[in-house]
Amino acid sequence: MTTKPQSTEVLRYTAFSSDPAGGNPAGVVLDASGLDDANMLAIAADLGYSESAFLSDPPAELADGHGRAFTIRYFSPKAEVPFCGHATVATAIALAELGGPGDFAFATSVGTVPVTVASVDGVLRATLTSIEPRIEEASADDVREALAALDWPAEDLDPALPPRIAFAGARHLVLAAATRSRLADLQYDFARLEALMHRLDLTTVQLAWRESDSVFHVRAPFPVGGVVEDPATGAAAAAFGAYARELGVVAAETELTLHQGVDMGRPGVLTVTLREGDPRVRVSGTGARIPDAG
Repeated sequence: MTTKPQSTEVLRYTAFSSDPAGGNPAGVVLDASGLDDANMLAIAADLGYSESAFLSDPPAELADGHGRAFTIRYFSPKAEVPFCGHATVATAIALAELGGPGDFAFATSVGTVPVTVASVDGVLRATLTSIEPRIEEASADDVREALAALDWPAEDLDPALPPRIAFAGARHLVLAAATRSRLADLQYDFARLEALMHRLDLTTVQLAWRESDSVFHVRAPFPVGGVVEDPATGAAAAAFGAYARELGVVAAETELTLHQGVDMGRPGVLTVTLREGDPRVRVSGTGARIPDAG
């Protein structure tokens, strides 16, 4: 059996909430240099959070140009994940608590992700900047299969927000509900949705309901990670911002508020910022250390 080295400290932080009982919890290992893949997967599985983040030294080209740069890897309880927004936010806030706010750079498997942490009214707030996103068509057959797994009738979708696959570091199928009650009712076929997601190389399914021009409520089934639902999903929020801009349902330069985790009892708030002339998406949120049990 693989065990983690005794010297490895595993921190627990929540992201997208200043309340440890809200947002999305993540494990954070600030020095994973002595860990192999099996060690990291074992730690993530033991914690049981949707993802955990593991830091090591940055590649030389990043270290030379940035004072606080790291390589970061992400593991769910079942597998490595290419990019995770909430674990990035949690890690940046953990680093800022140790060394002060400022700019960080994380070398991920999909590219470099810069993060700025600032103190706002005494609360640390992190803003990550995604890699350049892209939007793809979702085939009618794949959408039908997703709806069947979710047990959602097609008429419960919002025709103004058509299905798409959105990527900003990880792939997400975006499905928009026509009503808040449809979004709230999430009882799905875990194995069936997991199989579809593996086939399409999806990290989550991003379910959304539009409350107003700039406010959305979202949920993110995550069976491929071994959990039913992700409470607050930074990678999906970045992808969703790109999706909304691509479809022209929001302005090219705007700020969106995404509420997630409410239906799970772990409310969190993600701020998505789009800038005209910059295809990248910024996702911001607070975070908090989760006290050790006992």
